[in-house]
Amino acid sequence: MNMNRKALRFVACCMTATVMLSSAPLKTNAATPVAGIAGITASALEEAAKGSTLTAGVSQKVADYVSVAAAEASVEATAIQSVDSKSADEKPEYADIAIAQVDNYVNVRDAATEEGEVVGKLYNNSAATVHATENGWYQITSGNVTGYVKSEFVVCGDEELAKQVSRRVATVQTETLFVRAEPTTESDVVGMVPLEDDLTVVDESVDGWKKVSVEGGEGYVSNDYIAMSTEFVTAESKAEEEARLAREEAERKAAAAAAAKATKKSTAIADSSAPTSSGGSAVANYACQFVGNPYVYGGTSLTNGADCSGFVMAVYAAFGVGLPHSSSAMRGVGYGVSTSDLQPGDIICYSGHVAIYVGNNTIVHASTPATGIKYTSPINYKPILAVRRIF
Repeated sequence: MNMNRKALRFVACCMTATVMLSSAPLKTNAATPVAGIAGITASALEEAAKGSTLTAGVSQKVADYVSVAAAEASVEATAIQSVDSKSADEKPEYADIAIAQVDNYVNVRDAATEEGEVVGKLYNNSAATVHATENGWYQITSGNVTGYVKSEFVVCGDEELAKQVSRRVATVQTETLFVRAEPTTESDVVGMVPLEDDLTVVDESVDGWKKVSVEGGEGYVSNDYIAMSTEFVTAESKAEEEARLAREEAERKAAAAAAAKATKKSTAIADSSAPTSSGGSAVANYACQFVGNPYVYGGTSLTNGADCSGFVMAVYAAFGVGLPHSSSAMRGVGYGVSTSDLQPGDIICYSGHVAIYVGNNTIVHASTPATGIKYTSPINYKPILAVRRIF
């Protein structure tokens, strides 16, 4: 225990003084009072410690002083002990977080052995909480999966890696959130985001504000209108994988049927702007017809103005596919593909933004009020959160 040694020495000195009582007056010329005890001087205490005697009245004041000093020393020692104990109990924020570092995925098993039944998959850069270690295996929980993974396939307690693969998210809690150029309500608006959409946070150092990424660049949003969270990719259970594959297959069939219906409908009407075939390439070609048209926040008109998700929604509506008017919700439509497997017509999702891939490392999108519907290349001009395929 890190007791304040000076305080302890002082208390010991005063305790010596209190037991040496007599009626003889204290002879001292000292005039500096000891703080908090009127009439007791530092010299008086020093003399008492040397063996000098004190009057009964003064000795009582010394005793009072000793009581106060001892109490203060005890409080300080308790506080120090509490801090030391707390420091020993606390763990770094990411101490128990394990990140998979594999080519594709590592199996999660129900026992710490390769003979254990596979209960799920932990994909590369996915995160898990480690509960225990056992003979070269970690017992983990990730998403809805609890089981064991070989420790050689994950990295545990690496804060930098955990931050690198996670995403700090600001979810909008107001009808329309203004993203401002500077952390003040008087600053210019660089973007607007609807209720429940989410944004990637790039800096949290400004009190009361978060710096986020939007299509118009980086800007600030007030803490008063967002909810903060940290997003990790987690393991997928066997049941979840089976459900996902079945859902994606059903979505493929539904999209193909919608595309066939759209093709039949467009053949029956004389509208040169309507799609005349189906598939991702047809979607991309159709979308490109509207380059140069205006950006309008909340809009869904391909000619009179649309915002980013409104544009993607309206393009796919022409093919009989209904999509949500939300950039974050579009990360859940269709089925996911990797950026290395991109095809024209795929939906590319960014922080607070979506676009349609048209090939040759290029997207078409309703960008900003200043630029309207335009092409952008390369596609990784800002971090890609997901790629979703409908056809």
